[in-house]
Amino acid sequence: MTVIGGGISGLATAGLLARDGHAVQLLEQNDALGGRAGRWEAEGFRFDTGPSWYLMPEVIDHWFRLMGSSAADELRLTRLDPGYRVFFEGHGQPVDVPAGREGAIALFDSLSQGSGEALARYLDDAEDAYSVALGRFLYDDFSSLRGLVHPEVLRRVPRLAAMLGQSLHGRIAQRFPDQREQQILGYPAVFLGTTPYQAPALYQLMSHLDLAQGVLYPEGGFAALVDAMERLAREAGVQIRTGARVTRIVTGPSRGGHRVEGVVWTDSGGREHRHGASIVVGAADLNHLETQILPEELRTHPEQAWKRRDPGPGAVLACLGVRGPLPQLAHHSLFFTRDWPDTFGRISRGEAPAESTSIYVSRTSATDPGVAPEGSESLFVLVPTAAAPEWGRGGIDGAGAPAVEAIADAAVRQIAAWAGIPDLADRIVVRRTFGPADFAHEFNAWRGGALGLAHTLSQSAFFRPGNASRRVDGLLYAGASVRPGIGIPMCLISAELILKRVRGVRSPGPVGPALVPPGAEDAVVARDAAPEREGVTWPI
Repeated sequence: MTVIGGGISGLATAGLLARDGHAVQLLEQNDALGGRAGRWEAEGFRFDTGPSWYLMPEVIDHWFRLMGSSAADELRLTRLDPGYRVFFEGHGQPVDVPAGREGAIALFDSLSQGSGEALARYLDDAEDAYSVALGRFLYDDFSSLRGLVHPEVLRRVPRLAAMLGQSLHGRIAQRFPDQREQQILGYPAVFLGTTPYQAPALYQLMSHLDLAQGVLYPEGGFAALVDAMERLAREAGVQIRTGARVTRIVTGPSRGGHRVEGVVWTDSGGREHRHGASIVVGAADLNHLETQILPEELRTHPEQAWKRRDPGPGAVLACLGVRGPLPQLAHHSLFFTRDWPDTFGRISRGEAPAESTSIYVSRTSATDPGVAPEGSESLFVLVPTAAAPEWGRGGIDGAGAPAVEAIADAAVRQIAAWAGIPDLADRIVVRRTFGPADFAHEFNAWRGGALGLAHTLSQSAFFRPGNASRRVDGLLYAGASVRPGIGIPMCLISAELILKRVRGVRSPGPVGPALVPPGAEDAVVARDAAPEREGVTWPI
């Protein structure tokens, strides 16, 4: 078997298949594994350059258990409290969102009297939707409709239909008049590569993750997760080759159709190789796989289909090493403008962000002092933008494309002004930016999308591209482009969908051991407020 792509989904798929007894080769075009879950280091500063919110811990732990280990054995996790800090335009003081349901309810009551009760009901609905999604939809490749006619689903049909027919923002606005509350509940749509105005209301389930379950952080960053996955995959027998760019999927005739026979790839020296395989798993960008390395007549998703799809947002990223402490920022900080429709409208229209826009900042050094020299801070800044590779690539010390550097400069000015750090720009000693063209070049991301296909209604659940080619037997797909969707947990689930298909399992739900929900084990311990450096981390 051959797996194309060494990101989270590729590592996860290769590891599960090898653990199941198959001979597996993984081919990654870059020199480092992890894909979008990347890393960068300079002058003692270390940065995650991709995912930074550790959510759905039971899903991550489940993959480790299938590999004969556990998250407790492989990672050291800290529960962040506050989970994150939010700066609202027009409000002088930021709001800290505490870890856990009761703290969130109390916060909402403090923002708008009586809204705590509304949040309690909202979180009840969110937990119910999450439970159904986890048990009936996410671990289902929909090759059979059995999961959709299960009594647990059928008795919720009226509620699910209402949630699918309404936008997330619409559902929130009906219940919460305070804009700050609307933004706290609506921002997770960005994690799904869409907006609260386009995401179905079903995705209110995301609030169960960050407000009820809480946000965790793995010591060493998400690079530690990638390293643990690589180690387990190699121990299972996966042969990993980096600097290996697949240029063609080889097929042959089979019972009137076509069947995969292997791949052709080139190494870093330009030498061409051919490797036979009865199963090929494309764990790279689906558009690239189908339009670049498959002949046109064998594509499940032809060019015409892509014209109707939404690539989700792009992003401008900035890794900033800052001299001196930054207590004004929490581990996770969000900056929300008052005019959200303008922010999201600019993304959909392909326009540059306004001078002040909605921004995410990760200060991992608040929790993990090992990511920055003593007395300094590591900041990761993400500005959601249009998926516009024509804006160019980023660079080191301001050497990126002018459009990319201008967006990063504006973000630094905004953070400085809103968080009360007037000398922030002067204290930056290390800087590297990334633009939409970096995503296109490094990860073959369709139109430079930062996350994957947006989770709009027409690109969710069984409407999302499937995990198997309809034209080539033995060609399977994993990752953020296909079911179940975007994010590390979804990519891990997509790997399990491949394992189930190879095993011939068509029923919904995870295989192997049951999922262990957070709180079932007493190993995760809340720590002091994120801006403090004191304290230790605890294993999960």
